[in-house]
Amino acid sequence: MAEELALLVADVFEAAGALRRAGEALAGAEGQTQARWQLMSVVSEESLPVARAARRLGVARQGVQRIANELVRDGLAEFRDNPDHRTSSLLALTPSGRRALEAITARAEAAHRVMGEGIAQADLATLRALLRRLTEQTDQWAEAEAEAEAEAEAGTATGAEAGEAKRGTRSRAATDRLPE
Repeated sequence: MAEELALLVADVFEAAGALRRAGEALAGAEGQTQARWQLMSVVSEESLPVARAARRLGVARQGVQRIANELVRDGLAEFRDNPDHRTSSLLALTPSGRRALEAITARAEAAHRVMGEGIAQADLATLRALLRRLTEQTDQWAEAEAEAEAEAEAGTATGAEAGEAKRGTRSRAATDRLPE
């Protein structure tokens, strides 16, 4: 099982690289980058503070702030007042930003039809479900490991738990939180 999972991880990274290259080409055809495309997509349905957009993208806030500033500079997005937080503006697309996003999205839809040729829709749905499950379990494992490490560093863990945390193994409490 562990060996198959390791091979799957390698395959996912390879697929992610291929999809990133394709994404750069799709966005580049419209004068954008994949990073700008992703950020425009994240704020397309709802204006968000940069920090929340970064969390949704799973990347550092500083990088998202730089891209947000570029989008604003280029007239594709704007910062709006945030009624919930005076010092944290909301990033929103402008009409030009919406048009750019729509153009990239149309290119992506055409590319996805070609990329998905010969793959059954049911297979894609199954793969998506499995990847979501693997992602959730990986996140739960990482959270449990971080908690065990924090407990060990704080000195609240027992000697055995501290040793497990240092070796990268999980305590029984951390193991109990993982789904089967």
